[in-house]
Amino acid sequence: MSSSPTEQTTLVDVTMPQMGVSVAEGTIVGWTKRVGDWVERDETVLEVSTDKIDTEVPSPASGRLAEVLAEVGETVEVGALLARIDTGARPGQPHVSERNGGRFSPVVRRMAAEHGLDLSQIDGTGRNGRVTKRDVLAALERGAGRAPAREAAPAEPAEPPLHIESPYRPDPEPAVASTAEAAPAGTLSRMRRAIGEHMKRSLETAATCTTWMEVDFSGVEAERERLGLTALPLVARATVDALREHPALNATLEGEAYTRHDAVHLGIAVSLGEEGLIVPVIRNAQDLSAEGLGRAIRDVARRARAGQLQPDEVRGGTFTITNPGQYGSLMATPVINQPQVGILDLEAVVKRPVVVEGPGGDAIAIRPMCILGLSWDHRALDGVQAAEFLGAIRRRLESL
Repeated sequence: MSSSPTEQTTLVDVTMPQMGVSVAEGTIVGWTKRVGDWVERDETVLEVSTDKIDTEVPSPASGRLAEVLAEVGETVEVGALLARIDTGARPGQPHVSERNGGRFSPVVRRMAAEHGLDLSQIDGTGRNGRVTKRDVLAALERGAGRAPAREAAPAEPAEPPLHIESPYRPDPEPAVASTAEAAPAGTLSRMRRAIGEHMKRSLETAATCTTWMEVDFSGVEAERERLGLTALPLVARATVDALREHPALNATLEGEAYTRHDAVHLGIAVSLGEEGLIVPVIRNAQDLSAEGLGRAIRDVARRARAGQLQPDEVRGGTFTITNPGQYGSLMATPVINQPQVGILDLEAVVKRPVVVEGPGGDAIAIRPMCILGLSWDHRALDGVQAAEFLGAIRRRLESL
């Protein structure tokens, strides 16, 4: 592309975004702009679909769409070049693209069909009043825009458990899969391969060590009954407080760049069943109570399983919690979620006889006990820091 002396052509790349540790590729659902259209920074350029998330890809800069390098329906890898924006162009009258069925993109139409929404009843906040995915999600939260129900909806299934890597899983319901749907014997799914590559890369990168500590959950059990919570939000709140006390673990290590973070952006590993797992991030978790963390965890887990997370919601975490104990496992060695330096493993709460101190001396009592495991990167931390951090969590949980 040529340029005049007064107008310099500067091309900025639009690439396939990273949307979680196990997402390796995505499919182009539709372009909202055509070559020659003017695009504002952060305005949607195209929509992509992955195994876990359907999302809109924003423009990284203001300019004119100079090239489109991926066609609708094409599957591309994370980081692949999708388009180029000419930031040296001058804004003129933009060409408003009305492809993909007018104001409604394929992602928006699909979400509306799944949830019985009338899109004409939803106010669009996108360019020229276009209804975006965020508008649909906001309408769902408000309960607005729903079309009249034709029949009673089936009862919502029980909330499936959160992640984990533990081999202890409920027996799956028998299912009959067609030959076309069945994966060839001896092969891994695309998502499983991506998870495996990420975990292997973590083990090759970090000097991984694991420290375990036993905790009396008597106070946790009483508090969660009082608040109507599971144990996870209470452990998450204690973890956040411990991270504030021991900021060396609320950190990332990329190459030789070690960065401590003031805010706690807490990753919560969520199981997607046979499809794999994803780690949505609860930002500024230090500002939430145990009840607030419980609501946030339920929300991101629900939207993760519905494929409704935004790309920013699965990156930028500073510390992660994983929860295999609900499957009955007693001890595990979680793999660090790079580039973080630690991950906390919440195991099963089991009633056992333990020695306790009483007014008449030591005695045997039945207590709900839990083993917390911490995998940590020896490049950034040492065993004393890991033990002190776990001790800070135990102190908070046993004082509930």
